[in-house]
Amino acid sequence: MSIFEAIGIAGTGVTVNRKWMDAVSDNLANINTASRTADPAFRERFVVASEAADGKGTQVAGIVYGGTEGRTVYDPSHPLADADGNVKYPDIDMSTQMTNLMMAQRAYQSNLSVVSSAKEAYQAAIQLGKN
Repeated sequence: MSIFEAIGIAGTGVTVNRKWMDAVSDNLANINTASRTADPAFRERFVVASEAADGKGTQVAGIVYGGTEGRTVYDPSHPLADADGNVKYPDIDMSTQMTNLMMAQRAYQSNLSVVSSAKEAYQAAIQLGKN
């Protein structure tokens, strides 16, 4: 594997993990988004990763959405409350989202480390060629 292939493969990992972090942050930002009980709740987003078409790295194969049923909370003072005083919130678990965020961050950092190491090796090879 050449230095440039290593950078390319790690770059695909950076892209996938950035998309994963974007999805998790979107889920966390909408964890308290209320809706009427007759309307769908915010749909949790999941990034599906797969091997790249050329077999070198990863790619985002798609986004999968969670259910719209959500969880019903009794809050008669909420402006979106129905006649029974209920409001619908997304069924998103914060601890799961935070765990996913930590995993995505670590994977992102690992891929950036590979890019940095490959860049340093390339620069060292250029210096050898100058001498």
